[in-house]
Amino acid sequence: MAVDVDDLRAISQEFGERIDRLAELIYSQAGMEFNINSPKQLGEVLFDRLGLPVLKETKTGPSTSAEVLEQLAEEHAIAQLVMDYRQLVKLKSTYLDTLELLVHPVTRRIHTSFHQRVTATGRLSSVNPNLQNIPVRTAEGRRIRRAFTAGHPDCVLLAADYSQIELRVLAHMSQDPAWLEAFRAGADIHARTAAEVFGLEMDEVTPALRNAAKAINFGIVYGISSFGLSKGTGLPVQEAQAYIDKYFQKYTEVKAYLDRTVEEARERGYVTTLFNRRRYLPDIRSRRWALRSFAERAAMNAPIQGSAADIIKMAMVAVERKISASGLRAEMLLQVHDELVFEVHIEDLLPAARLVKETMEGIVTLDVPLVVDVKSGRNWGDVVPVFEE
Repeated sequence: MAVDVDDLRAISQEFGERIDRLAELIYSQAGMEFNINSPKQLGEVLFDRLGLPVLKETKTGPSTSAEVLEQLAEEHAIAQLVMDYRQLVKLKSTYLDTLELLVHPVTRRIHTSFHQRVTATGRLSSVNPNLQNIPVRTAEGRRIRRAFTAGHPDCVLLAADYSQIELRVLAHMSQDPAWLEAFRAGADIHARTAAEVFGLEMDEVTPALRNAAKAINFGIVYGISSFGLSKGTGLPVQEAQAYIDKYFQKYTEVKAYLDRTVEEARERGYVTTLFNRRRYLPDIRSRRWALRSFAERAAMNAPIQGSAADIIKMAMVAVERKISASGLRAEMLLQVHDELVFEVHIEDLLPAARLVKETMEGIVTLDVPLVVDVKSGRNWGDVVPVFEE
């Protein structure tokens, strides 16, 4: 991918100034200067000097993990400042200070490497640099994405993203009638889930309830616990458990499918994707609870995430062939989990967008439609929908 090196430098300087300002604020809250990057010194400030409660111990002393800081943020402003500081330091060191060094002297582009045999579920992974890991949900992550641009003045980037592919695969595999109907109707699946679980009309669903429904919809795929849901949504653990219970009472086929998948994994020692790719789970019969429960969660997740990985790889092959045959000036640059990124000549944008969308949506026939959102823009951070909804 092409990058705007000047923009990278500008963002790096901007983040550096923000890091310095945050450090000053942290020192003033602490009443002293110290090495914020040292867990030992940070622990001494938080727990000895400021008297905050120790929530978790490690071998070397009280934990200052993100999880702990999140809880301490309710008690003292310094915890949130440290979290913001850490995030900016990580983005600056991981991307801004290294991406420029990875620009190829001839092509003036960054060439990531993809591995097919690293992740257990079969997803591609990206290294040197990892371009799949640039956060998209934070303003800072989006700011970094803006530095990735089309490499020619006559070109734009085209990003095609499968919408909620894992939930659609789960609907197909579980055959839950409520989920099948919701996806076929094009409903807002998270609002619909909240309405059905809480017995509300759609227009009565608040953003907080929709967020809780979204957390559990995606969490189900990973074998979420009441503790996990509580942490993700801020609901009390008992309330989170009640929500999970209600959810499974409503979506009985989802529950039956997940239970069946774990049972089959226990019998066979492996699970399969929709396309019969296997993931072996030797710990599924382990006597150690931690190992066994991890394998059970993997048994629930691997067929769903693995099938989604298979689908996008099949789509990549089909799209590449069709683009070559069509003569369109478009090139696939990147795969980021459920998203494909292309560089396209501006005159070929609409036909290329149509070809990509139709190929990706038609690559397999499930009992619910696959939906692909297609966006374009001069850079990766400012892409907008190509087609009117």
